[in-house]
Amino acid sequence: MKHAGMILLLLLATACNQGDDPEGTTSDTTTAPTVKADWYQPPLGASWQWQLQGEVNIGYNVDLYDIDLFETDTTLITSLHQQGHKVICYFSAGSYEDWRSDKSDFPAATLGNPLDGWPGERWLDIRSSAIRAIMEKRLDLARSKGCDGVEPDNVDGYQNNPGFPLTADDQLGYNKFLAIAAHERGLAIGLKNALDQIPQLEPHFDFSVNEQCHEYDECDTLTPFIRAGKPVFNAEYQQKYITNTGAARDQLCTDSSKRKFSTLVLPLLLDDTFRFDCGAL
Repeated sequence: MKHAGMILLLLLATACNQGDDPEGTTSDTTTAPTVKADWYQPPLGASWQWQLQGEVNIGYNVDLYDIDLFETDTTLITSLHQQGHKVICYFSAGSYEDWRSDKSDFPAATLGNPLDGWPGERWLDIRSSAIRAIMEKRLDLARSKGCDGVEPDNVDGYQNNPGFPLTADDQLGYNKFLAIAAHERGLAIGLKNALDQIPQLEPHFDFSVNEQCHEYDECDTLTPFIRAGKPVFNAEYQQKYITNTGAARDQLCTDSSKRKFSTLVLPLLLDDTFRFDCGAL
């Protein structure tokens, strides 16, 4: 590494390493980096567009786009940069997807139960060193394509039914590993949902991507990001927000503004069939 900050990050990564035993539990003591960040850090209140399916609509006047790592080519990312946008690249860090180009890299023993409601996806054994190596390759891909940051999804497998005896400590260690590995590559990283672990993980992440905290009355759990000056990019899908029945969307946006969230009402498929931006109201 070229400077002391990167050496410190490597030491932290070593401390975070949980080992290769897929059946073992872990006790993670990794601390957040204390060096000055030299990667993109989106500001509090930044505007955004989130589209993971279909041809990306590049016509929005927003600070950043959150788009699919695999489905997006370098030309599009370059074009977005030329228009003044930052680019966050989405990939799943906690699930296997049978349509991805690197699907053959996943050992059969690391594939767990299907994700409910998402055909072709299976939970991963995040304790495996093979999974960490695959995710490092994905982060390398993000860097080579010119992404400014990443949004790793499904980082709460221990709270679901993954088919492996994952613990909260397993998840903490894995999520910190993702943050350190992203930062080593000069990439910002967002914490996707994972509400129960926000107190431990907020110092390691640059922003939050949340789904439906208003619908499920969970938004207070995201306050640590706002207090740290880091944006919360929130998406809501409920029908009443789409139709504004009983002024539900107006009320949503008022509450979002008070919380300093960056809230969008979007289609569940994230295909840009419609979009309501609370920040533009």
